Amino acid sequence: MTPIMRQIKELQDKSFAELKQLWQDYYQAEPPPYRRGFMARALAYRIQELTYGGLSGNAENRLTQLIADAKGSKTKRRLAPAKIPVAGTRLVREWRGERHEIIVLSNGFEYASRRWNSLTAIARQITGTHWNGPVFFGLRREQENNAPPAEAA
Repeated sequence: MTPIMRQIKELQDKSFAELKQLWQDYYQAEPPPYRRGFMARALAYRIQELTYGGLSGNAENRLTQLIADAKGSKTKRRLAPAKIPVAGTRLVREWRGERHEIIVLSNGFEYASRRWNSLTAIARQITGTHWNGPVFFGLRREQENNAPPAEAA
């Protein structure tokens, strides 16, 4: 077992007071009022980060952009980031014999040469009725509604 793995494993046996002291040592800040389990996981991450290095510059820039996009968004309900395809992805949906192509942007979607905030708004435009956009485009399943999945290109 590597020294880092041993150090991380030992976190499980530390008291809450010991974890708080480690937090001060590793983060040089007062520990937040988190539960013991969360603190142990955060400390394990910090130990690995200091040993192996943190996020790459590209990853940090992407996170900064995502935070800025989220703060600038006027939309209250959004898909969880993991459910939104990567920017540049094309969603293709055929509806009543007509092909509809949507391009995922970093801050919304493009459809019919126009920027849209949500897939639901696009689905409403296409169908003329309310649809859950992620269901309509096959990104999420709904029990009552088995919309055929969109093709991702």
